[in-house]
Amino acid sequence: MQSTKRFLGVVSLALINVAAIVSLRNLSFMVEYGFGAIFFYIAAALFFFIPSALVCAELATAWPEAIGIYGWVARAFGPRVGFFAQWMNWMFSVASFPTVLTFLAAVLAYIIDPTLAHNAKFMFFTIIGIFWFLTLINFLGMKTSARLTTIGGFLGTVIPGLLIIVLAGIWIMMGKPIALAINQSAFQVDLSLGNIVFFGAVVLGLAGMEMSAFYANETEHPKKVYPKAILLSTLLILGVSILGSLAMAVVVPKISIVSGVMQVFNAFFQDLQMGWAVKLIALMAILGSLAGNNTWIIGPAKGLHHALTAGFMPRWLFKTNKGNQPVAILLAQAILGTLLALAFFIMPSVEIAFWLVTAITTQFAVLMYMLLFASALKLRMTKPDAERPYKIPGGILGVSLISGVGIITCLIVFALGFVLPSQFQESFTLSHTLLFEGYLIAGLLLLSLPALVCKRREIP
Repeated sequence: MQSTKRFLGVVSLALINVAAIVSLRNLSFMVEYGFGAIFFYIAAALFFFIPSALVCAELATAWPEAIGIYGWVARAFGPRVGFFAQWMNWMFSVASFPTVLTFLAAVLAYIIDPTLAHNAKFMFFTIIGIFWFLTLINFLGMKTSARLTTIGGFLGTVIPGLLIIVLAGIWIMMGKPIALAINQSAFQVDLSLGNIVFFGAVVLGLAGMEMSAFYANETEHPKKVYPKAILLSTLLILGVSILGSLAMAVVVPKISIVSGVMQVFNAFFQDLQMGWAVKLIALMAILGSLAGNNTWIIGPAKGLHHALTAGFMPRWLFKTNKGNQPVAILLAQAILGTLLALAFFIMPSVEIAFWLVTAITTQFAVLMYMLLFASALKLRMTKPDAERPYKIPGGILGVSLISGVGIITCLIVFALGFVLPSQFQESFTLSHTLLFEGYLIAGLLLLSLPALVCKRREIP
């Protein structure tokens, strides 16, 4: 009997990783560091990206029926801890919506009026408007097709990302002034606490391997194919991220972490007397962002709905509509996303609000990944005979090293989340700092509380 299993090759698997992780909005974070950004990207790859990829590959190929985070962690530490991990995964997704949609709102501002990208009211109402619009679309059972998502991602991420690099080369060849310092001191990395904080943003930008790892089980030879795919995707992701950040730094020395990509395109095309192209690029970025966001809105909601079948949380969260869409969870995440977006009114500026929501997103992400790394180690010890088509090499020592490095990195990133970046510290008063810390701590506690206090009930 001929197998119907689809096998993926090295290039296909690597491109899945790139599509799941690369995002234009993350490029703006590291522009200010110039060549020093290379250090942060390589460190994040060695201490987080590669360890998370290897751990997820082992778990996904050993227990493909587990359906992700809940199944993996529950097998290692029991249903309650598994549910907490899945809750963190959902919170990570919910908290990321305001940051993702902030980029979309900033792009939209460049079509209407670029100054609106720094207007708190415009950003807030645009973010929640798009968020609720996409939520209601999913109420109707309308899903973005794989083709639309692929086309949207290609038009809205790949083309603009490559275009930034190409235009930077044209800028240099035309003899335009280069904003990026190229000297010995430019390659020295400033490791002061206010600068190291951005390491967390780089780690967040490289998160997402728990999604692409599911495909590892669809390769004919996981032991050979997956490591090669990880190496290729690491080179591609770091290449786009590093070259993209440096290309942006060539043109604009001081860049907004919210609207930086459009700021650079505006500088490029205005100088080339092609101002009309800015709006074209903005429309492409909007298409890509809408396609991606529609998928992310329904995906994590269905993941949590599956975890709820373990008997945690109130029954009303199980509610689905005729299209079998988890409408109760979709409503809950839309409300939570709206509350997080209120940071745009509370914080002194759009950039600081954007960073605050990014910090909350990062905290939830690293909490989830710590449990993921610990689960891989626990399962290797308690279930050593389980069939693992892909297995982290080196035996128990190898998986201990990989998981240990990942956990320590997550702990460091979690601690850094409570520190303000150096570019904000000068303009912050003590009351602003206390407000930032208070909002961050309150957000983490309140959004984690349901998973901590919920009681498990019997499923009929």
